[in-house]
Amino acid sequence: MSIAFGGAAGKKQMGRDVRYGTPVGNCPGGIGMDRRQQKTRKAIFRAFTDLLERKNYGSITVQEIIDEADIGRSTFYAHFETKDELLKALCRDIFAHVFSEELMKERTHDFSFSGSDMRPKVTHILYHLQDSRAYIRGILSSESGELFMQYFKEYLTEVFDRVLAEETFDVPRDYMLNHMVCDFTESVRWWMKHEQYTPEEIAEFYLNTTPELR
Repeated sequence: MSIAFGGAAGKKQMGRDVRYGTPVGNCPGGIGMDRRQQKTRKAIFRAFTDLLERKNYGSITVQEIIDEADIGRSTFYAHFETKDELLKALCRDIFAHVFSEELMKERTHDFSFSGSDMRPKVTHILYHLQDSRAYIRGILSSESGELFMQYFKEYLTEVFDRVLAEETFDVPRDYMLNHMVCDFTESVRWWMKHEQYTPEEIAEFYLNTTPELR
């Protein structure tokens, strides 16, 4: 079956943050900022993701983020009330970009003209996650991993729910939706611990174990 991605999860592509390739404008509070505020916000994200590449989320303090970003404490809190709010904004930005309605040309992969075939679009998601793997591992290595997975599942559910709207199965629709989403998210979690596999190989593993999507 042929599957088209889309939906509200990825409709607001705005300025692209060169550090990790996600749309800054999708963050709550990011829209309507002046250039100075946007620059500060990017610095906070950059500091946070740099720290996540070196240690897990639970061991990072707000003071470390402030020091890494070279900003004042009041400046940090003007953008984010807590470290958890910063993590939520990062997750939203990652997935708003990953599930953008139009697959835009990326630095390491280009599936802009892939049409509605499932394989290249699943591979696109995996390539983007691979680009961010260094700090995603830091998120998944502690309790913050569940928040990451929660957001991941929410975006996937929106995408796959649209897919299933036109399909019929021998099992309840809700069961199939849950199966598709959980299988993919857990495939990504497993992949983060087995870096020797390429995005194409993980896509193949997923499609082979979820034949309804082929």
